[in-house]
Amino acid sequence: MELIASFSVDHTRIIPGIFTSRVDNVGEGKITTYDIRLTRPNREPAIDVAAMHSLEHIIATYLRNDPEWKDEVIYWGPMGCLTGFYLILKGSRSPQEIYELVLNAFKSVESAEIVPGAEERNCGNYLMHNLAMAKWYAAKFADYLTANGGNSAIFEYPKTERLVTDGGQHFYDS
Repeated sequence: MELIASFSVDHTRIIPGIFTSRVDNVGEGKITTYDIRLTRPNREPAIDVAAMHSLEHIIATYLRNDPEWKDEVIYWGPMGCLTGFYLILKGSRSPQEIYELVLNAFKSVESAEIVPGAEERNCGNYLMHNLAMAKWYAAKFADYLTANGGNSAIFEYPKTERLVTDGGQHFYDS
């Protein structure tokens, strides 16, 4: 069975940032999945689950209401490992081209007074939210992006090295 592309990223070397995870051809267009990584996997604690849930609601609402981008947004949601989010957009832009969108989305959390859709009728786990912690994570990541916007490493995935045999078989680091 083929290893999926996201498992070929060297998680021992990845840093917080905005990365292109994959680009898919759909009909006559493309859709791009971005890895919005807030913490260093296996090096920093995972993001608090309730804060992650609140960030999902707040930022999804922001993205789907942004006048310039709302028609391009397909999906915003958390990674299972709780170290970041996936953003899926129509088209194929570089991570640098969506930097301002992501930065502004995380900055928008600061002014949130409520978590949108955090009521029983709107949310599958409406009691699991933490706005204060969501604001803390969002501010930390926005500050990081601001300080590192000129650092190309926050836009380029570190890939694992693959040994390829003469017969073409791929071996992956464990």
